[in-house]
Parts: sequence; structure tokens; C-alpha cells
Amino acid sequence: MYFPQFLVGMFTTSGIVAVWGYMATGSIRKALVGTIIAAIVLQVGYFVLVARLIYQSLTDEKTEAKKDAARQQPVIPTLHKDRLSL
Repeated sequence: MYFPQFLVGMFTTSGIVAVWGYMATGSIRKALVGTIIAAIVLQVGYFVLVARLIYQSLTDEKTEAKKDAARQQPVIPTLHKDRLSL
């Protein structure tokens, strides 16, 4: 998910939560607190998502490197007259 998409979604969700909280409680203060809590939860969720994607890409790179190393043919040294060649 791209950051601009996340921001639009976060602000939309925060606005909905604010209106919903105000309509449910009739208190601007409670609606504001609920909106702030929702925004924090969204930020933490986004951070976890990004961290997971980074960790997953690093793990995939290591796995690919191991697979490439396993696919390579072993080097068999050969003997030519007076020297050893790899």
C-alpha cells in the first residue's frame, strides 16, 4: 500500500469515527478521544505492515541466495602437468 493511499484512508476513517463518536455520545470531547485512539491504532497497524514487508523481503533475498548457491555446480579441481587448476 502506498503512503498517499494510506493517508486518504486514515483521514477518511478518522472523519467517520469522529462523526460516529459524536452522534453516539453527543460529546465532542469523547468523539475526539475516540478519533485519536483510532488514528493511533491505524498508525501502529501501518507500521507493523511495513515492518513485516521489509522483514519478508529480506528473508526472501536470503532464501534466494541459498537456492542459488545450492544450484551451482561444485568446482572439481583438475591436474594439468605441473599445476593444479580450479
